[in-house]
Amino acid sequence: MTVNDDSFTNWKHREETAESMIPMIGKLHREQDVTILLHSRSLVNKSVVSILKTHRFARQIAGAELSVTETMPFLRALTALDLGPSQIDIGMLAATYRTDDRGLSVEEFTAEAVAGATGANKIDRREGRDVVLYGFGRIGRLVARLLIEKAGSGNGLRLRAIVVRGGGEQDLVKRASLLRRDSVHGQFQGTITVDEDNSTILANGNAIKVIYADDPAQVDYTAYGIKDAILIDNTGKWRDREGLSKHLRPGIDKVVLTAPGKGDVPNIVHGVNHDTIKPDERILSCASCTTNAIVPPLKAMEDEYGVLRGHVETVHSFTNDQNLLDNYHKSDRRGRSAPLNMVITETGAASAVAKALPDLKARITGSSIRVPVPDVSIAILNLQLAREASREEVVDHLREVSLTSPLKRQIDFIGAPDAVSSDFIGSRHASIVDAGALKVDGDNAILYLWYDNEFGYSCQVVRVVQHVSGVEYPTYPAPAV
Repeated sequence: MTVNDDSFTNWKHREETAESMIPMIGKLHREQDVTILLHSRSLVNKSVVSILKTHRFARQIAGAELSVTETMPFLRALTALDLGPSQIDIGMLAATYRTDDRGLSVEEFTAEAVAGATGANKIDRREGRDVVLYGFGRIGRLVARLLIEKAGSGNGLRLRAIVVRGGGEQDLVKRASLLRRDSVHGQFQGTITVDEDNSTILANGNAIKVIYADDPAQVDYTAYGIKDAILIDNTGKWRDREGLSKHLRPGIDKVVLTAPGKGDVPNIVHGVNHDTIKPDERILSCASCTTNAIVPPLKAMEDEYGVLRGHVETVHSFTNDQNLLDNYHKSDRRGRSAPLNMVITETGAASAVAKALPDLKARITGSSIRVPVPDVSIAILNLQLAREASREEVVDHLREVSLTSPLKRQIDFIGAPDAVSSDFIGSRHASIVDAGALKVDGDNAILYLWYDNEFGYSCQVVRVVQHVSGVEYPTYPAPAV
């Protein structure tokens, strides 16, 4: 048999293994509210090839390829356990098992590693929590996709309604079409139908009421059977507590803003300060996409090396706030054509760091350049450290943070030498450390952080909503602290 034959036979075997994983992953998700991850990447509703590619990607961060033949025994062991709602990372199970020298079987090791989610320790399945989207633009539609995707067993977040300003003829059909197809993020994964008589979009069986209103005061959500809901404001029209309080109508319990909050509105970056949210807090902000991109790696560097000062320069994709062609705009420079120019503008991300990391004493400055790409940005974080370090030390530290720390859902890591912005469309992490571009000289470190400013940010928003709703389930094995 030739080498080619050996390779093809091996591929077919791995294909078969991945294929047999799919019903196990699906059943755990539907029946027990268990989400199977591989190095923080969900394997729920993934195809055979997607599962294999996710395993292969592990070599970028762990340094060695991970095979489905290695993770399959752990998945099989999980199906035999009395599991409660949780997220379980079979990549981490396989990695930690390799270094365990106690001679335990896979079944014994797995049962011990996820003991907090089994038997008397498991948490109860939560009642579904209603969610309302106020505004249905770029972030609103991506958050909708994520909420529909995560509906799963029906015990999590339930997208009940979308509030938009009244449109013209075929308004509902056009909005459904924008949810169905996206020029950047591709096709919606599932089916979408429109019930115009009831002003409802049906997406993968989820009935989403479309409510037309020009002002929050016009809506009584209880009239639609909505109760105790979390409203996500995607318009950015109101940024302070007074303005956002307009949403606290009958049926709405909390308001989450997808833009930087002003005044005393808490700015939350999931993974960094989400645990500071007070149970009785009814209004909060998810800060900006750039804040979410820089704060987790900034915390990782502060915790390990100390940070004396820093500057962030974000090279940001253009947004709907800019003009397609030169025209009047209330802000400087943003009136110039977005697809034709690099546009210097401001970013509030640097000043927002203080809200998310109040213990960080370093002064952080920032600016932004909008560039002619529709999605994915890169933040260049230039830091003066409290002690000297080597490039290899910083690379290893950030790789380890992306694999095993509590920030592993926020920070991703890539060592590919030819990575470019379009490679990160659809990334679910807040930022991705580009190891090849990273520079260290004594106490100066320059981090290059890619981020999908649309989808990655939307994932962070949903994580915050899951947290405040009580449907954010624990992850096993527990991340290293």
